[in-house]
Amino acid sequence: MSTDTTASVSTHILDTSIGRPAEGVAITLAARAGSGAAWVALGGSATDADGRCKDLPALPVGTTHVRLDFETEAYFLSKQNQQAEAQQDAPANRDSGPAGAFFPEVAITFAVQPGEHYHVPLLLNPFGYSVYRGS
Repeated sequence: MSTDTTASVSTHILDTSIGRPAEGVAITLAARAGSGAAWVALGGSATDADGRCKDLPALPVGTTHVRLDFETEAYFLSKQNQQAEAQQDAPANRDSGPAGAFFPEVAITFAVQPGEHYHVPLLLNPFGYSVYRGS
């Protein structure tokens, strides 16, 4: 929750390749106070069955920039295994790289202002992603 002196952040992930929330994606949150300041890791969480991450750590007073790191590789590898079991003859994702994920992680950095809430959804598929400031 944001206060007069801090901002707050929430996120969710939609896997656009299947039109469903992405469950079980680990997310870490880092913050810094100023463009030249060092990043401080604040902790993390993982998305629930609705693709939402409801328990990200609070931002410290003075935060001006936030970074969300989404660990997408494990999600895509798990998804490939599920799809392979469902469709035994389905080909693997073409050109997805040696680990099976073209984007093994997604890092989103954005500026924040005290007193504001920032909801930053990630629209994800095996070969692309998009983000925006939601409500």
